[in-house]
Amino acid sequence: MGFWTLFEVATMPILQVLLISLLGAFMATEYCNLLPTDARKSLNKIVFTVFTPCLMFASLAQTVTLEDIISWWFMPVNIGLTFLLGGILGWIVVKILRPKPYLEGLIIATCASGNLGNLLLIVVPAICNEEGSPFGNRNVCTTVGLSYASFSMALGGFYIWTYSYHLVRSSSIKYKALQAAEDTSESKVANKDFDATPETQLLKGEEDEQNVSVNGSLPKSTYVDAESQIVPQESTSHQDKSKESSCKKILEFFHKIGEELMAPPTIAAIVGFIFGAVTWLRNLIIGDGAPLRVFQDSIKIIGDGTIPCITLILGGNLIQGLKSSTLKPLVIIAVVCVRYIVLPMIGIWIVKGASTLGFLPSDPLYHYVLMIQFTLPPAMNIGTMTQLFDVAQEECSVLFFWTYLVSALALTSWSTVYMWILA
Repeated sequence: MGFWTLFEVATMPILQVLLISLLGAFMATEYCNLLPTDARKSLNKIVFTVFTPCLMFASLAQTVTLEDIISWWFMPVNIGLTFLLGGILGWIVVKILRPKPYLEGLIIATCASGNLGNLLLIVVPAICNEEGSPFGNRNVCTTVGLSYASFSMALGGFYIWTYSYHLVRSSSIKYKALQAAEDTSESKVANKDFDATPETQLLKGEEDEQNVSVNGSLPKSTYVDAESQIVPQESTSHQDKSKESSCKKILEFFHKIGEELMAPPTIAAIVGFIFGAVTWLRNLIIGDGAPLRVFQDSIKIIGDGTIPCITLILGGNLIQGLKSSTLKPLVIIAVVCVRYIVLPMIGIWIVKGASTLGFLPSDPLYHYVLMIQFTLPPAMNIGTMTQLFDVAQEECSVLFFWTYLVSALALTSWSTVYMWILA
């Protein structure tokens, strides 16, 4: 496969995302007004609760079996490493460039979370269908490649809807706290002149004088006795409070994990794994002779709406983001460098090392998928989360615009390098 053929194959899915985003941006303009802010929020809730869970369940139940899960055990480790290393690099970017506090979670999530499903579902079969592909028979390559991509999407969705979901949710809490503090300060400034009347100052002064005269009339020994009685009680109560607060923090931590695991996409991924792994459950809904195949077909039809809806929302947010984004250009450059320079180089060494140690099957397509997982643009589900929690939607759209624009060249170049290594 020549370079320009590979360039065309790898660029097509990225261009599709950009074109659909432009359509969403046009639909959100005042001229068209089909995707205003309220409409995007409502559509985003449907994507979160219906479309994405259906897509994940349908893909997993159909393509991933128990034998696949066992033989592909390194893939969840590999994806975990992409999130771990990307998160560390994102944390370094945040500490060096110091963006606004409510943007920190978004930046770390963008560095850590790759588009581990949608693009692979398009790129891998397209490469398999090209003449001269280094991955063998076209039909076998396409079937196996779809299984790899579906497994990657499910695992990626599990990481995204726990780790990245937590980061964006924390950013939302910081943003709301910042807004509350600003509202409080504004109300104090507004009421300052009203509170500082001569009458209130006079009453305040009289109260202070009365307190001084009363305290001055008490003997000094009274202060000493009172302090000797209060201090032990305060130390005991402080210890009790510290124990209570630590227990409360632990309970809150597990409660947050439980809430994040109960997100609809995560539940759908778990159920999809179960149906794919358990043979009799799988036979109920998968196959021409399955008695309940109509449910699988219906779920798949609903799930097919996920990608276009997410992309339209992304484009709609882009219009507002270009006007009101507070992201520094250096932050965008840093995120692009993390995703397309540092992580791919690390990924090559990790996959080659795992192959040398005998951790990987001999299939070169499997190795290619593991490498490409380090090279993908950010997961579009992050945009769903920012819309869901009403935080940093504009900044997210700007980050996505530039990272997906650069990915057209970066993904193509690294794909060439990976196939050259594997060939």
